[in-house]
Amino acid sequence: MSDMDEIVKEFLIESSEGLDTLDRNLVALERKPGDAELMGGIFRAIHTIKGTSGFLGFGRLESVAHVGESLLSDLRDGKKLLTPEITSALLLLVDAVRAILSDIGATGADGQNDFVELIDRLTRLQQGEASPVPVEDVAGKGEGAASARKGRKSSPIVVAHGPAVLASSSPEAVAARGTPASDSNIRVNVGLLDKLMNLVGELVLARNQILQYGAIQDDTAFIATSQRLNLITTELQEGVMKTRMQPIGSIWAKFPRVVRDLSLACHKQIRIEMEGKETELDKTIIEAIKDPLTHIVRNSVDHGMELPADRVARGKPAEGRLLLRAYHEGGQVNIEIADDGGGVKAGLVKAKALQQGLFTAEQLARMSDREVVNLIFAPGFSTAEQVSNISGRGVGMDVVKTNIEKIGGTVDVHSVPGQGTTLKIKIPLTLAIIPALNVSSAGDRFAIPQVSLLELVRLDGDEVRSRIEMVYGAPVYRLRGRLLPLVSLAHALGVEPDFWGVGGRRRAVVNIVVLQADQQAFGLVVDEIKDTEEIVVKPLAKQLKGISVFAGATIVGDGRVALILDVPGLAQKAAVVSDSGRRRAVEEAAQAPSAQEGERHTLLLFQLGPERRMAIPLSMVTRLEQFPRSAVERVGVHHVVQYHGRLLPLLRLAELLGEAGVVEERDPIPVVVYQHEGRDLGLVVENILDIVEESLTVHRRTRAGAVFGTAVIRGKVTDLLDVPAVIDSADVLLFAGTPTPEPQLAGV
Repeated sequence: MSDMDEIVKEFLIESSEGLDTLDRNLVALERKPGDAELMGGIFRAIHTIKGTSGFLGFGRLESVAHVGESLLSDLRDGKKLLTPEITSALLLLVDAVRAILSDIGATGADGQNDFVELIDRLTRLQQGEASPVPVEDVAGKGEGAASARKGRKSSPIVVAHGPAVLASSSPEAVAARGTPASDSNIRVNVGLLDKLMNLVGELVLARNQILQYGAIQDDTAFIATSQRLNLITTELQEGVMKTRMQPIGSIWAKFPRVVRDLSLACHKQIRIEMEGKETELDKTIIEAIKDPLTHIVRNSVDHGMELPADRVARGKPAEGRLLLRAYHEGGQVNIEIADDGGGVKAGLVKAKALQQGLFTAEQLARMSDREVVNLIFAPGFSTAEQVSNISGRGVGMDVVKTNIEKIGGTVDVHSVPGQGTTLKIKIPLTLAIIPALNVSSAGDRFAIPQVSLLELVRLDGDEVRSRIEMVYGAPVYRLRGRLLPLVSLAHALGVEPDFWGVGGRRRAVVNIVVLQADQQAFGLVVDEIKDTEEIVVKPLAKQLKGISVFAGATIVGDGRVALILDVPGLAQKAAVVSDSGRRRAVEEAAQAPSAQEGERHTLLLFQLGPERRMAIPLSMVTRLEQFPRSAVERVGVHHVVQYHGRLLPLLRLAELLGEAGVVEERDPIPVVVYQHEGRDLGLVVENILDIVEESLTVHRRTRAGAVFGTAVIRGKVTDLLDVPAVIDSADVLLFAGTPTPEPQLAGV
């Protein structure tokens, strides 16, 4: 490749990144027309493109950029005032530049389109003449052009040396402030990062095999070496994963433009706000959720928001608010898209579902309002009265749900008529390496992604006979007052003829893995539950991709191949949820609280003293363990136990909360394994009581402390523990993934 080819390639990459920022900045400038910094950044970006294109001999690109630069120069100097019409024309200029860059990338030339109409339009606006094109038409073209850009090939990721930070925001900084990019950044091809990720995956598999082999060895030197390998592999894995991480703001960047154009086309006034743009995800996940998020945003503008006059008549501001929010929680990324529009009307949804023949009147009558609202995800469902170029074709939301579930995520909708709608999406951070629970059934090994796992239950002896019931021929287990449908993995896969296996004899021991699919909990019965480990996801061969119960394959620690279960697909096959995903296989007990009571929380209850009950969110809990007192060791003034090849610090809650004198010392010691800042520590409690799901009325404390509030849970007053506050107040020794200390030789 010649030096000139390298220059052109660099020009295309930098210009494409800059155009995405220009879209955002032009929309922002429309709201803040007096912002000199924004205006200066926009002008410099177009000026740079014009100058470089002239140097490289791209005359058409230079001509288009030149007329835009002239208009921007008048705006910057205060000779003209920014209007919606000028903003729309400048956005069309950005689309034209993007199209020319696409031609250059494909053919090496700047195409045959001279964009005469656009140049004439920009010239008229600079000279103060009105444009003959209506604003609504301009908005429609701009939004359509933005949608047409979906297929544009992604540019390489920018990787920073030193601390692992993606420089995705560098183009924005350059465009807004004119500062040069840091010399510490280099461009790395995405294909190379993918290859590195695959190699690290293979290293993780080898590490798992060595650790499993080392667990049965007595050679201390081999054990120490394997633990050192474990530490290095973990750090290398985290480093490579970070190079693939991108902020979600990279796909949110186009939404201000989309919302602006759609608002004009729909004659609505909508303000878009974003929180958590810096939240990072794996590039593969970023690409997978791009289209679903676009569908949701478009639907919020078209269906969710009312016309300004209607909003004012209902006592609302004429301008609607669309909020995009992203944050990390429990090892997942949560994305919320909330609007303050008219909400989803359950009655209208029922009528449409009945009219379109998706459900019968009897099925709809048995559904709660929340279940009815979630029918918007049913295939072919639409509440639009007429088909438009924006929505109403009965496609979109079902595709949203399908695409999100394909990457191991979930989507749910909450709506209040007259107040607005919120869609909540939960997705994993990455798909390449995930934590999973290893199980066995009928002699085969399987891996269950931990994101779908709720809890584990073991029944033996009389419990098998007394606690597993048959309802209409289907086995169920009563879990804390609710009927949990049971599915035998071997039976679902066709290995055994019925739930109980050959001959229908009841098992002496039943191991239940409680899973959740499509908001429905069910119990998967397996022969044996093994430990959890990080697994490398391998895609299935094309001959097996049509099997809905498997999401991939992996190699477990003993070298055997294990199939990764697709929990939603398995639930569908076992008829735990219907094809629409809305009918429950077993009706919950009548006395169970209604989902309409408010947001429900899943909590872990434990005892600290004879009369003190406490609770923490289950999402914070990694594992529940019991350690013999003899396993507790001291490191200085701290107590630790050896846990999966690492040192687990123990935090004695009784001592920190002043209950040391009344807490019964048990053996083994109940420990709640909690993850804090990416590291595990153990909370020592007196007794683990239960896991509950309830709507809470929290009575908050007036002073900050270890307990932030109190609630009545299962008829008893329960303190709500603020675990981060407890950790901050304690002198806790945290080990950053450090393996058990290696023996040191004197003099070394």
